[in-house]
Amino acid sequence: MKFLLVLALFCLMGATFQKSTLTIKGSDTMVILVQRWTELYPTKTVSFQVTGGGSGTGIAALINGTTDICASSRPIKPAEVLQMKEKYNRVPVEIRVARDGISIYVHKDNPISNITMKQLKEIFTGKIKNWKQLGGADHSIILYSRENNSGTYEFFKEHVLSKKDFDPRAQHMPGTSAVVGAVAMDRWGIGYGGAAYTIGVKEVPVALDEKSPFYLPTEDNILSGKYPISRFLFFYTKDKPQGQMKEFIDWVIGKGGQKVVTDVGYFPSMKF
Repeated sequence: MKFLLVLALFCLMGATFQKSTLTIKGSDTMVILVQRWTELYPTKTVSFQVTGGGSGTGIAALINGTTDICASSRPIKPAEVLQMKEKYNRVPVEIRVARDGISIYVHKDNPISNITMKQLKEIFTGKIKNWKQLGGADHSIILYSRENNSGTYEFFKEHVLSKKDFDPRAQHMPGTSAVVGAVAMDRWGIGYGGAAYTIGVKEVPVALDEKSPFYLPTEDNILSGKYPISRFLFFYTKDKPQGQMKEFIDWVIGKGGQKVVTDVGYFPSMKF
């Protein structure tokens, strides 16, 4: 009898101390940041499953009920909100967890020193096709973009291309790391992506128009609104966060989690 009681107590203790699991799926841009958050989160009674796939993939998983948290580098669309409302009779909860500046990458040997928003639009829609049109060498511009399930792709298309289609010559890459890697090896390449990925390539200052100053996506320029291609990064949840999910998100948007944002190379969602 005592043996059975001890065994029951042991099983109860095991259940008590068993870790719960939170799944986080979505933005490839945010994967390195989300992974760092989960690695450094001080509470060890929860484990995490972190996967990318793109913001659209993460939002679809939230709608389908296959992820607890969606990480998205773009705002959720009205049609997606409607799907959530029709399925769960509620709208998703949006949490701003960081800020990002979309960097413009060129090869480190490219002599181009700055670029305007108009020039970017004309480059990626195919109106400008040769570097000599920008004061560079007489060579075709090679375009590297994200795939269309990417929040970065959608943000760039909306805010830089004014919703125009990308030049069909653009090569669509599966992640920001792939864009950076391609540009780093291509002297004539140009790409875009999260500021935290700028390694081995040259980052080009951007101006809103020909009369405006050129800025790099630094923290001061992002938080002040001077850099013209900046955005919030989001978590979305199906319900108002409760329990360990709430504790984790509260830590993410608090001082500890926002320090991680800065350490990774992104920018805090708010000033403390």
